[in-house]
Amino acid sequence: MANSSSLNEFLLLAFADTRQLQLLHFALFLGIYLAALLGNGLIITAIACDHRLHTPMYFFLLNLSLLDLGSISTTVPKSMANSLWDTRAISYSGCAAQVFFFFFLFSAEYSLLTVMAYDRYVAICKPLHYGTIMGSRACVQMAAAAWGSGFLNAVLHTGNTFSIPLCKGNTVEQFFCEIPQILKLSCSDSYLRELGLIVVSLCLGFVCFVFIVVSYVQIFTVVLRIPSEQGRHKAFSMCLPHLAVVSLFVSTGMFAYLKPPSLSSPALDLVVAVLYSVVPPAVNPLIYSMRNKELKDALRKLIQLVLGISYSCNKLPIHS
Repeated sequence: MANSSSLNEFLLLAFADTRQLQLLHFALFLGIYLAALLGNGLIITAIACDHRLHTPMYFFLLNLSLLDLGSISTTVPKSMANSLWDTRAISYSGCAAQVFFFFFLFSAEYSLLTVMAYDRYVAICKPLHYGTIMGSRACVQMAAAAWGSGFLNAVLHTGNTFSIPLCKGNTVEQFFCEIPQILKLSCSDSYLRELGLIVVSLCLGFVCFVFIVVSYVQIFTVVLRIPSEQGRHKAFSMCLPHLAVVSLFVSTGMFAYLKPPSLSSPALDLVVAVLYSVVPPAVNPLIYSMRNKELKDALRKLIQLVLGISYSCNKLPIHS
């Protein structure tokens, strides 16, 4: 029986036992991680460098890409390193940091997606007042509120989780330090305080979900009344990427945390965790760039600029 005060490390769930499968897991996660870094990095750079994209919608998208980069960097590199070096260990402080940053970035992203739904609602349902309502100061305040709410959530949950006595070993049945899996190591009844905090967070998350749904009901009501087909297409192009990202984020997160205990198993929990923590940050840039002509043009110019600079450097004469 180990007490949390005497724990020096946790043991994470390994994806595979054989060396070949461990290296396959490393290569797969490396590919996904590099895709997420490239996609989100390109979006951040394109938005920052192209003055035509200095609008509220792209400002929030830049923040979303930053959060995606942070969340996937919190979990995937450690899992890759463990597979590469054939170990399962993560230090106690490393586990606490992983819980804090993942919960911080995950909560902030959900809050930001709610803000982005409001931005789309104002743009389509109240276009004449858009410049007044979504001014630069208001956008910065809403983005700061999203980041701040995530930080507050993370502080409360991390402090509460790691103040609970852990007396059922140090094996975490997940590839990263996840709060529900850590609570399984707690002594009987000592986890109820954190469980209550999770219920409060779920209630707040449900309120945000209802807000997003109501916003999109009103958006589609207005869009379907637009007489021109071109106007409807433009409105849908603005909303569908965000709606797809919200659907992916909410569906995978809800299934991970609200699925019945009868469905729970180490293999299923592992797959679901990958779906909600690894896949969205990698595919979000693709979703946003598929139907967005302005963003695709900015990305094309950025890539051409980088390739042009690289070609010019290669053509420079070398003097001995």
